[in-house]
Amino acid sequence: MKTFFHLGSCSTCQRIINELDLGTTEVQLQEIKSEPVTEAQIDAMKERAGSYEALFSRRALKYRAMGLGDKNLSEPDYRQLILDEYTFLKRPVLILDDEIFVGNSKKVTAAAKAALR
Repeated sequence: MKTFFHLGSCSTCQRIINELDLGTTEVQLQEIKSEPVTEAQIDAMKERAGSYEALFSRRALKYRAMGLGDKNLSEPDYRQLILDEYTFLKRPVLILDDEIFVGNSKKVTAAAKAALR
């Protein structure tokens, strides 16, 4: 499986798509707002990332709005929140077979670029 999960309106995701030159590769682009992440996909991501928490974005506006910072969230909570609301998935996520690259830090982007070669 080679899939890039992104948000179409996210300029950072668009920049990384261009930087990784994903328009000319065999990587499938999945826009998570119009094509939500499935249970099977989130479970596959968790297997590679080690936890649902590693896939969860605390920067999402709804994180504060829902008062989630004050709650003790469990792994099933993180999973359900990501499935219920696309903004809780830390973006972008690139899956290359058994490898996963989560987030937009320079280090993650550089590692993804090296893996695509």
